[in-house]
Amino acid sequence: MDKRVEDVANRRSRGLERAFDILDCLRDAGRPLRPNEIATAMGAPRSTIYELTGVLLKLGVLESRGGEGRLFLGAKLFLFGAAYADQSDVMRHASELLDRIVEETRETAQFCLLDGHKYTVAMMRESSRPFRISSSVGERTPIPWTASGRLLLGHLGEAEIRAFVPPEDFRLPSGEWLDPALFSEQAHRALKEGVFTFDSIVDSYTHCFAVPVLRPDGSAAATLCLVAPKDDARQNHERYVRCLKDAADRLSVWYGAL
Repeated sequence: MDKRVEDVANRRSRGLERAFDILDCLRDAGRPLRPNEIATAMGAPRSTIYELTGVLLKLGVLESRGGEGRLFLGAKLFLFGAAYADQSDVMRHASELLDRIVEETRETAQFCLLDGHKYTVAMMRESSRPFRISSSVGERTPIPWTASGRLLLGHLGEAEIRAFVPPEDFRLPSGEWLDPALFSEQAHRALKEGVFTFDSIVDSYTHCFAVPVLRPDGSAAATLCLVAPKDDARQNHERYVRCLKDAADRLSVWYGAL
């Protein structure tokens, strides 16, 4: 390839990566930012960020919000997501299964995935109880903080897990450090057993259940989860696990068909 052509291709590739980095930056911030604030957060040249945000604004991928040049994620991203959900058998079946899980357990049910080196709730159905346990869909959470994280990384060796998870993410909300070796041991056992449950380390009154949605190679592509008050979790532990496993087995079939 001609060197000049190769240089142009490399610049375009870097520009595309930076554009997605901008979207990630705004998502993580959870609020509109000025281009110079985006540049500071990303550690990127301001001129580059001003140029790329201008292009994304023109395309409707970003929108002006709140005045003073602030930008946030645009409506076109919602349309992209709606188109994906409309054509995704997995997401459609996940939605149906979450409804079924909530109907059977009366607890909050979630469909969870990895997002880069973090965990996220991709879809949620709230409990039918008067008292509800909420969680933020799309919010990225350190993997070691979650029941699902053990299953999603259970196919990796300890060295691979240490390389994948940012070291600071092993610091729990309490300030204590979770030993990566212990996390790896829990992850391997959880995937082998097909379930991981524990009292939430994010709040003091809930218990979390997670089971894997498996790819044909045995790794977890996603998880189905329940978040329940501790007393109800203790009284219905076996029934909740069985409900989740039945649903996950159904969804695993669709991942196998991809």
